[in-house]
Amino acid sequence: MQTYKIRSQYNNLINLKVTPGHFATSSSHINYFIDLTTLKARTSEAKAVAKSMSTDYIASTIVDTIICMDGTDVIGAYLADDLTNSGIHSMNAHGSIYVIEPEQNSMGQLTFKDNVIPMVNKKHILLLLATATTGRTIEKALECIEYYGGIVEGISAIFTATDDVDGHHINGIFHAKDIENYNSYSSHDCPLCNGNIKLNGIVSSNGFTMI
Repeated sequence: MQTYKIRSQYNNLINLKVTPGHFATSSSHINYFIDLTTLKARTSEAKAVAKSMSTDYIASTIVDTIICMDGTDVIGAYLADDLTNSGIHSMNAHGSIYVIEPEQNSMGQLTFKDNVIPMVNKKHILLLLATATTGRTIEKALECIEYYGGIVEGISAIFTATDDVDGHHINGIFHAKDIENYNSYSSHDCPLCNGNIKLNGIVSSNGFTMI
């Protein structure tokens, strides 16, 4: 398998590493593995991603809390700093932004511990993800935020294959159109499976495992 890079038009530090093949996620089959490891973990790249994302939110937007999915907490911390410096208003008494992540129980539901709930309830939320392909992770996150009384003000992802979920627009740095012939399929109706093309590996928010 050959991996290549797609460079962001906004910042040359932001490169999408993509590998064509046949991969399975928890909710779909995809024909590209998108490696976001260094964008999430390397501080120079995470800072560049956050800077790019912050431009999607004008100074009048209220953000009290950033909820990080898919291991995006490093980006989330830089994003909170950028938004604060750009004049984003926070309703929190201390005037700064919370950066948190939910937990997942044995039934796959997202939850928050009692000590974290005050950072969600009646707070203006920015939801941050690494990728948004089918939108199911976003749906779960929105359900969780609504359950705990949060108010979603925006959703940002490094890569998104969908424009909106449940009426919420997805702000992405990269989109499906940036990857030639990118597709996501239902695991029950995958043309690659139907064509007897074996899986190359399993993809999760933590990375890729070869089969």
